[in-house]
Amino acid sequence: MTDLLKAKLSRRAVLQTAAVGAVGINPALRAAVYAAGSDAPEKKEVKIGFIPLTDCASVVMASVLGIDEKYGVKIIPSKEASWAGVRDKLVNGELDFAHVLYGLVYGVHLGVGGPKKDMAVLATLNNNGQAITLSKKLADKGAVDGAGLAKLMGSEKREYTFAQTFPTGTHAMWLYYWLAANGINPMSDAKVITVPPPQMVANMRVGNMDGFCVGEPWNHRAIIDGIGVTATTTQDIWKDHPEKVLGTTGDFVKKYPNTARAVTAAILEAGRWIDSGLSNKNKMAETIADKAYVNTSVDAINQRILGRYQNGLGKTWDCLLYTSPSPRD
Repeated sequence: MTDLLKAKLSRRAVLQTAAVGAVGINPALRAAVYAAGSDAPEKKEVKIGFIPLTDCASVVMASVLGIDEKYGVKIIPSKEASWAGVRDKLVNGELDFAHVLYGLVYGVHLGVGGPKKDMAVLATLNNNGQAITLSKKLADKGAVDGAGLAKLMGSEKREYTFAQTFPTGTHAMWLYYWLAANGINPMSDAKVITVPPPQMVANMRVGNMDGFCVGEPWNHRAIIDGIGVTATTTQDIWKDHPEKVLGTTGDFVKKYPNTARAVTAAILEAGRWIDSGLSNKNKMAETIADKAYVNTSVDAINQRILGRYQNGLGKTWDCLLYTSPSPRD
């Protein structure tokens, strides 16, 4: 990692850093305020890639609310089609930062399954808020959870196809773990494919897959459209897990350290704004539902962001570990 990532931290600081996902920047930056002079951002306008998902919210709202300007930068959100595209654009410099999968950043840093480049994780953008969806066709045959799926796959022999979003991403990890925990070998008992998040529902609708693991709002969208059911949430697999991060390259942090600090501070502030009240969460849902961002209905976003879950089969529950588009303090 870069020199910025090698700073010695106290045990408390390390724990705080882990909590916000800041591999490269001390948590004190959460309170940093842009100052003119030597602290001024070297690059005033930055392009931040995002995938249409609920957890891109803090990036979008930092721009929409003008929080970025407070820190002396202008954030230009850039809607991307796939995680592979985000990776490639980060590596070649087309994007300055990205709302990105934790595992994607580390995969690139280690050169796993693609290009190798020094990377930096600046902040965690959210915790929890992902799920595994099974098709309504499977649910109608009793496969509404892991045990039901294993039973069905054991009695009805055929090729079963499941989708995740990126080979080194968290969704692949959740899916593989969940299948294996239910006695299904993800490497031999099922076919696993990679599908970009916004394409999950459409692919399930036409029968290209039996299940998928993805971030919201696409699991809830599958329920609204009547084509899928929620088998489990990722917070049921790993309580309060880190999810998306603000990522960039090591080269960018070295060249533009003040810009990296300013952008991180602006996005963290936007996340805290979202989490500060019900009205802000609803405002966020209305904003990111627009076709320029997630391109779905508000109700597909706001229910789960408020912790109101259903599985599509009549079961409802309040999930205290709902998606939070900001780090937990």
